[in-house]
Amino acid sequence: MLDHILELVGAFVGVNIGTDVSDMPSASKLVDILKANQITHVRLYDANAQILQALSNTGIEVIVGVINEEVLRIGESPSAAAAWVIKNVIAYVPATNITAIAFGSEILSTIPNAALVLVSGMNHLHKALVAANLHSRIKVSTPQSMDIIPKTFPPSIATFDSSWNSTMYQLLQFLKNTNSFYMLNAYPYYGYTKADGLFPIEYALFKPLPSVKRIVDPNTLFRYDCMLDAMVDATYYSIEAIHFNDIPIVVTETGWPWLGGGNEPDATVENAETYNNNLHLRVLNGSGPPSHPSIPINTYIYELFNEDKRNGPISEKNWGIFYPNASAVYPLSLSASDGVTGISASVFCVAKAGASNDKLEDGLNWACGQGLTNCAAIQPGKPCYLPNNLISHASFAYNDYYQKAHGAGGTCDFNGTATTTTQDPRIHNQIPEILK
Repeated sequence: MLDHILELVGAFVGVNIGTDVSDMPSASKLVDILKANQITHVRLYDANAQILQALSNTGIEVIVGVINEEVLRIGESPSAAAAWVIKNVIAYVPATNITAIAFGSEILSTIPNAALVLVSGMNHLHKALVAANLHSRIKVSTPQSMDIIPKTFPPSIATFDSSWNSTMYQLLQFLKNTNSFYMLNAYPYYGYTKADGLFPIEYALFKPLPSVKRIVDPNTLFRYDCMLDAMVDATYYSIEAIHFNDIPIVVTETGWPWLGGGNEPDATVENAETYNNNLHLRVLNGSGPPSHPSIPINTYIYELFNEDKRNGPISEKNWGIFYPNASAVYPLSLSASDGVTGISASVFCVAKAGASNDKLEDGLNWACGQGLTNCAAIQPGKPCYLPNNLISHASFAYNDYYQKAHGAGGTCDFNGTATTTTQDPRIHNQIPEILK
């Protein structure tokens, strides 16, 4: 129950930080940009020493990366993995808030010959974390692209490429055993541009679809209002197809390029602005995709700066949301939160200890009815049903309503039975009853 509550109230949008940038700002200026925009979660593609040092004492959660060129060496050598952890993790924690290691990036798609050591390398890194007593706070995973799922729609029939069945089984078993999460790189930009008109662009950009264009999975009758939800669900169904569940998905990369070549007409500032603003609103409402509505789609935008030194088409160099001088490439809406990206819930709404049961029940019924709270997770047999008591269920419903509605004037009152707290319960354990 606790884990699910924290996932719901802590839905976030973070950013990826690539460094193939001609005029890359200093590490200290980079951190100033993160702080100024209240970005609380970042992913590094490597373990850049200057950036990790500059992130110390900021509280910003950091995913560090093992670059693809190091995957074979670490996969074959426990001692190499231990040395990597000592140099790139232990040297910085706890001052720098490292919470995960990404082992390579899209290994199965880009260097398939390394698949044989993919899971062994993750095991080596995990054992090094265990030896340092860091395995509870720092998880190991490996980002995969959508390319390893040949048919992604309808989501309910999606499966991983069968040639990877053995590797994926081992990978998922590792994630399950270590309470880690599946890292997914999901790009509706490519899903749309490569589909040759099969889907409307509104579907990729989180825009409302007219009823005649609504996207429905014919097997489950789930309606998909955006392509990202369908991609995440296709991955959940692929995971379940090889008999795993309860492995949450985090979208480690998504975004939209704002400039492209003549053959890339959809890479525009307008589309990038629309995508990332709507992504922000979608993620921070705290709900998951249709098959897992109580697990938010925590997400990292690709990316903080344009990486102009990257190879490939013009669009490959133009995914940044900021220029290195800290000015925004395009406006990012602040309407759904107190910051631009990466800001988790900063105020939490919970039931008051000592409130009368009758009033709590009325408040709970209103939240789950007129308040349009998604109360599926507190039904019998669902993840947040236990502990089965009124104050726990009311706190869940109150906070879900408040996170979605406070930007539009919704309050945390519920006839005097609710109160707010500004301290993050993950750090201060301040939410009463529900976290005890």
